[in-house]
Amino acid sequence: MRAPLSWIREYVDLPADVDVVDLTHRLTALGLKLEALEAPGADIEGPLVAGRVLRFVEEPQKNGKTIRWCQVDVGPEHNGEEGHRGIVCGALNFAEGDLVVVSLPGAVLPGGFAIAARKTYGHVSDGMICSTRELGIGEDHGGILVLDPRIDGDVKPGDDVVGLLGLRDDVIEFEINPDRAYALSLRGIAREAALAYGVAFHDPAHREVPGPDGRGYPVRVEAPDGCPVFVTRTVTGFDPAAPTPRHIARRVQLGGMRPISLAVDITNYVMLELGQPIHGYDGDRLQGPIVVRRAAPGERLTTLDDVSRTLSEEDLLITDDSGPIGIAGVMGGQTTELSGTTSHVVIEAAHFAPATIYRTSRRHKLPSEASKRFERGVDPLLPAYAADRVAALLVEHGGGVVEAGVTYVGSPPPQPEIKAALDLPARVTGMPIEAAGVVEHLRAVGCSVHVDGETLTALPPSWRPDLQDPYDLVEEVARLVGYTEVPSVLPSAPAGRGLTREQRLRRRVGFALAGAGLVEVKAYPFVGESHLDDLGLPADDERRRTLRVANPLSDERPLLTTTLLPGLLEATARNLGRGAASVALYETDLVFLPGADAAAAPILGVERRPSPEELDSLERAVPDQPRHLGVVLVGERERSGWWGHGRPAGWADAIAAVREVARVLRAPLTVHAAVRPPWHPGRCAELRVGDHVVGHAGELHPRVCAAFGLPARSAAAEVDLDALVAAAIAPTAPRFSGFPVAKEDVALVVAADVPAADVAETLREGAGELLESVRLFDVYTGEQIEAGKKSLAFALRFRAPDRTLTESEIAAARDAAIALAAQRHGAVHRG
Repeated sequence: MRAPLSWIREYVDLPADVDVVDLTHRLTALGLKLEALEAPGADIEGPLVAGRVLRFVEEPQKNGKTIRWCQVDVGPEHNGEEGHRGIVCGALNFAEGDLVVVSLPGAVLPGGFAIAARKTYGHVSDGMICSTRELGIGEDHGGILVLDPRIDGDVKPGDDVVGLLGLRDDVIEFEINPDRAYALSLRGIAREAALAYGVAFHDPAHREVPGPDGRGYPVRVEAPDGCPVFVTRTVTGFDPAAPTPRHIARRVQLGGMRPISLAVDITNYVMLELGQPIHGYDGDRLQGPIVVRRAAPGERLTTLDDVSRTLSEEDLLITDDSGPIGIAGVMGGQTTELSGTTSHVVIEAAHFAPATIYRTSRRHKLPSEASKRFERGVDPLLPAYAADRVAALLVEHGGGVVEAGVTYVGSPPPQPEIKAALDLPARVTGMPIEAAGVVEHLRAVGCSVHVDGETLTALPPSWRPDLQDPYDLVEEVARLVGYTEVPSVLPSAPAGRGLTREQRLRRRVGFALAGAGLVEVKAYPFVGESHLDDLGLPADDERRRTLRVANPLSDERPLLTTTLLPGLLEATARNLGRGAASVALYETDLVFLPGADAAAAPILGVERRPSPEELDSLERAVPDQPRHLGVVLVGERERSGWWGHGRPAGWADAIAAVREVARVLRAPLTVHAAVRPPWHPGRCAELRVGDHVVGHAGELHPRVCAAFGLPARSAAAEVDLDALVAAAIAPTAPRFSGFPVAKEDVALVVAADVPAADVAETLREGAGELLESVRLFDVYTGEQIEAGKKSLAFALRFRAPDRTLTESEIAAARDAAIALAAQRHGAVHRG
């Protein structure tokens, strides 16, 4: 909401020394959020006067343009020795004898445009005749602003026009919260300004209006639930060519709207002034009585924005015998709009149910100044006053007469009385607020207050539909006392218990992955069916059993994710698209796994505590939410440099990242071959803790890489981090041996499909407790190995804690390991 300071002062007796900065500080303290401060015309300097065009000569130019060499009377103080000034002008829309606006040399127009006498088109132009765009009060640059005696009065050459045109003003722009609908008007903002300074407020809606007499334009309301009040007034003999007064057009413009014509400008002016949207109809184009009803199936209406709209049965319409003529509270139709020939104006001022207007505006994606106010709640007592105000202004500036008939259908909805304890504001805010102060502040905001002992009963004013319960009254009292008066009390911090075991272990995981060169990211937990399709999940995959959000942030992502991979893969692609050559990301977050008997969460009221049965139904609706760990690796894992080529990240690096997590947690992780989307079927590992599968890792399927815009052979992993943490083994102090290590290397030939990890685990088991470590250091396939076989070379390290091992002990342990590998995997020792 934009509010010119001069307009605010018209309704409030502000002190003369109050400036716009001080006013905004006071209003902000009362709860009106400042959006911006503007000072239109503040950069205008120097002489800007009215001038009369005495005569001119049109001079065609070689470039095809015609200019006028004008002699302009700018008043005795500014004229030259010949009694006028010579000015070159390129516009052709004025005549000899017209009064125009002239900026003289030394003046500065909006945008820092300095005016000086200069030679142009063979003449010395001693000033400039201005257009509305050059003055900053319009967009018309092709024509000169010609002053009109009908609206500009007895202006003489040489008179200053800055005040006449309202070129300078201060404009405050507020961001109005939805519960402060009354502040979407100068009336509401001025009332707040009066509260801020404790001065008199002059209500622009305070006027005597005639009562309904049954002789107004006929109206029938068939949907009173959506339209409690409907008022009409009629003006006949209106001059459609009458110009809009300068101050009205300027205020409409400063209020953020475009001046159009006198009738339209007045309806917009009154809406900005009072907060009550007004609509005007061409009475000669109306057919029969006005009817307010719901739309019928298949009805259509072409609105003022020249869009033909299919109406919903929930839409509230304004109709006549010809059909729909407007969407109530949102936008009128073309068939009855005010035009340049309208002399018979029917004025509509109505009160519409906020929820109805809100839904219609969103349904048609048609926000308007009217709907913005109606959907927040307009004062239901305003329609009669606003309609009378519009009728009076139309007659004052456009002639004609206001017809005696007044139509008033319905009655305004009553405001609920609110009972509260007198000491409630003091108890809630902690401020020492006396009972008398509570009553005084509530009356200041317009409430009628009755006190009975320690209880007050407040009837909120009609313009405050947001006041519904005792705590709304507390807020009103608190903001008038001043939020700065709320005591600042630092609560005592309870003794902490430190981090839980799970928190410490999760931090250890984060440190380990960061140390391994991965960067943590956070993705939104929402996906769509298309993301699951891109992962290549089959129709019966358990990860497709998802929860749908009732009000999703995006229609393309209405589901709670069951896997971290979509968000991680999109983040990876985004980083690659912004120039990153190699990306290593990880994320730890919750996934949402609904059970087989999951039901929709019930919607419970807030007026009481839920019953045990209702709490149980809520619990059943909550899905399992395990914390997962996701990893994605793309590009070089070991960087290239002067030392040589790097090594690209692959499936083994994804497994290694999870192994590193298992190592710092001391979780007994084992790796087995598997097939599971979205991984490549031949390069996917199943990760287990005991017999429990905790996740998968490997190389992504080529189709998945293409779907997410990743390079081929990208690697990823996803594991159940909660399961790994639960399986973590408490660390124990390591045992060191001062005796020498014994080194033995063995090469075993096994079938090509035998996992190396299984062979290593067998060697560890067969060698017994003397084996300190086993490490795979070579895999060979070639001419010296039988087809379908591979050679796995392992480095075995033996050590005893209390003695130096003998050759026989080492050989026995080695041979036992080889024997068990031969028994389980058919391994053949290469010698």
